[in-house]
Amino acid sequence: MTQGPHETLTLERSGRVALVTLRRADQLNAMNRRMQGEITAVFEALSGDDGVGAIVITGAGRGFMAGADIKEYAAQSAAQFDAFQAAGARMYAAIENNRKPVIAAVNGFALGGGMELLLCCDLVIANGFAKLGLPEVKLGLVPGGGGTQRSVAKLGRNRANLLLMTGAIVPAAEFLACGLVNEVVAADELLPRALELAAAIAAEPAAAIEGLKRLTAHALSGELAAGLALERDLLGSLYRSADGQRRVREFAEKSARPVQQAGP
Repeated sequence: MTQGPHETLTLERSGRVALVTLRRADQLNAMNRRMQGEITAVFEALSGDDGVGAIVITGAGRGFMAGADIKEYAAQSAAQFDAFQAAGARMYAAIENNRKPVIAAVNGFALGGGMELLLCCDLVIANGFAKLGLPEVKLGLVPGGGGTQRSVAKLGRNRANLLLMTGAIVPAAEFLACGLVNEVVAADELLPRALELAAAIAAEPAAAIEGLKRLTAHALSGELAAGLALERDLLGSLYRSADGQRRVREFAEKSARPVQQAGP
């Protein structure tokens, strides 16, 4: 069911999976202020929705998101520029800090702000046409939505430097080896595969999935002792929960059953 009203995106839900589709296809889904605000509002609402277990974000047409809308970007005053950057920080946080896992289904160009959005996601599935890049240096600028920091965290410093300092636009398949992109699939398989993964994740216990997202995010900070403590605390809480007790007991009972031997 499509929900709205929204001008720049659509929100659909199927079971416990939410699908957000960016819909400025004539602009390769370049982000203007309206889209920025709508993405933020939708993701903040989904984070608090207990009926949602996972989120997929994709783009209509040939672009996932081709960065900021440069025509709008160029016309900004200094104050408008600062406000746009502040609003962008809130938008990226709404995705990265979302309680629910977010899967990017990258159907085309993910450049600049689009690449920064992808870097906030928990899983990335791309089609063979997808290309990624942080080309801000070509405008004499640097990324302003976390691109320098998140690219180093997810790619390593040298890979990130090559991307940032050359402004290269790179096929998504080249990010498989470093783990930024999880899978590259055929164009007609992209959305079905992303939705399949989302449904599988959403079917698992929400407390465990949300806890895993927090723990793996913390791991990027490098604070091992604190991360280990958080992990132990979450495990203890889940083990003591009614759902955890039931599942462990059922697994133990199943394991205790005699194995049926195949006879001649």
